[in-house]
Amino acid sequence: MKEVNPKETNRAEAFEMWMSSPMPMVTLTKTFNITRLHKISKNKRIKLNALLCWCIGKAASQMEEFHLLPIQDKLFQYDRVAINVIVNNLKGGISSCDIPFNNDFNRFNEDYIKLTKSASNTCKSIFTEDAMIIGTSAMVDTELDCIVNQYTDKFLNPMVMWGKYRQSWFKTTLPISFQFHHVQMDGGQAARFLDNIQKTIDEMKAN
Repeated sequence: MKEVNPKETNRAEAFEMWMSSPMPMVTLTKTFNITRLHKISKNKRIKLNALLCWCIGKAASQMEEFHLLPIQDKLFQYDRVAINVIVNNLKGGISSCDIPFNNDFNRFNEDYIKLTKSASNTCKSIFTEDAMIIGTSAMVDTELDCIVNQYTDKFLNPMVMWGKYRQSWFKTTLPISFQFHHVQMDGGQAARFLDNIQKTIDEMKAN
């Protein structure tokens, strides 16, 4: 993690235009075909949430926009990304943990299981400082068409959110909302990220 001069990046104009905006966050929603992930989850007994988080991390890690983040009127560059996962803890509340993205799903899943279990059992959140964090929130008790998160200048990170998936005879779908800071990327890049998530899902290997 290092501070960079916005004028020396391709986000110079966006930084000048949107950094002081009273509402710089944008939300896009896309319905995904997660039939493949659902089958892998059932057949391999892997948490669907872990599979989704890996696909999100894979798609993000391939885009330079996810290696930049505005923080307190400054712009920072990161070498890697991590996925923040919210878990229910033993006290009846919630905790969260940052899971470093790894191209190897099995290694990512090992970290996912270890860190989510630790956060849940200790009731303490686990954070990392040296990665660009992508927040996630899975509200799986009900179907949700779109989710718009609150805006706070304390958390300008991108956020990916979803509810309960929907099943038909041959297809499983899931609307996913993506909130991002306009300094970090534009709408076209955000749309490409969502498209890349679907491609990653479609290419996910079953073994």
